[in-house]
Amino acid sequence: STPLYSSAASDVYKRQYAHGRDAAARQEMAVASLFGGLALANAGLGAVHGLAAPLGGMFPAGHGAVCARLLPFVMAANIAALETRAPHSPALARYEDVARILTGKPTASARDGVQWVTMLCADLAVMPLVRFGVTEAALPSIVAQAQKASSMKANPISLTDAELVQILRQAL
Repeated sequence: STPLYSSAASDVYKRQYAHGRDAAARQEMAVASLFGGLALANAGLGAVHGLAAPLGGMFPAGHGAVCARLLPFVMAANIAALETRAPHSPALARYEDVARILTGKPTASARDGVQWVTMLCADLAVMPLVRFGVTEAALPSIVAQAQKASSMKANPISLTDAELVQILRQAL
């Protein structure tokens, strides 16, 4: 069978990462960035950006690098929270749609999407937050600031402080 982690999207990302001067890959990444920006502007942000904002203000960390590191952990936390507290939420179906698009598999589950993003982050050597100086001691302050961020309003489900701390611990 075809491995879960295979799609044209991951190939482009990996090609751009490995060959930064590849003009075709750069163009495809520019289009992907444009589409991503349009999607964020229309759908709203969420916990990834809600956490990334205070992290970027408190530590010398690039916004994109922080968002990439947080993404699989936020996805997993959102899916778990939705399954537990809002199992009929249309957000779960959207996570499954995203997983099918990312993996190219018509039967992919939401958790397959998390696995795909996790593997892509590993392939792209996305750095853990400790590399930016983030410590366990800073987590409560980061969470307190994140909970006040307007970005959190668009998250598919309200995440608790404990869930946000767990996301950050995983990203350390």
